[in-house]
Amino acid sequence: LLGHVMIVGEMCVAHLGLTNGFRMVVDEGPEGGQSVYRIHLPVLGGRQLGWTPG
Repeated sequence: LLGHVMIVGEMCVAHLGLTNGFRMVVDEGPEGGQSVYRIHLPVLGGRQLGWTPG
């Protein structure tokens, strides 16, 4: 299921024209920012992130 969601995300990215790269982040649970439990795979692109993950 996750693989299919990622493929659909890549199709959305292509449609949006984010040709310089993007991130897909899997958020899960309260510390992942979820209040409604479901698959949440935000696509981040269009600019560099202003912080170093980790």
